[in-house]
Amino acid sequence: MRYLDTKKPRIEIIPMIDIMLFLLVFFAMLTLRMIPASGHITKLPTSSTAATIPPPKLLVEIEADGGLLVENNRMTPAQLTDFLRQRDSSKTAVTIAGSQTASLQQLMNVIDAVRNGGASEFALATRNAAGK
Repeated sequence: MRYLDTKKPRIEIIPMIDIMLFLLVFFAMLTLRMIPASGHITKLPTSSTAATIPPPKLLVEIEADGGLLVENNRMTPAQLTDFLRQRDSSKTAVTIAGSQTASLQQLMNVIDAVRNGGASEFALATRNAAGK
């Protein structure tokens, strides 16, 4: 009576591997999307009163030579103003990340360009002085 014999239970591994691979890809994509920077290494200035801010909707990076990087595109302050005017910049939070060697005049040029573009909220990115 072979049909009454109980079969030995088996654990199927292939579907479990598929699920684990899906979870790995999902969390990798989620983690990469949470990083707002464009991948450029910018040595930020330090501040003892630095506070954590939410991820920016728009990140403007001031390079050491004074160039601006916005969404991986090099821009001038005038182009940044036009770029912000094309968007609904009144609701856009802009974070300005400047190189440690960027001058105060370069920073003020970017702030003026952001304000002229219509953005009312902007923040300056720094490193915490204690976390060198």
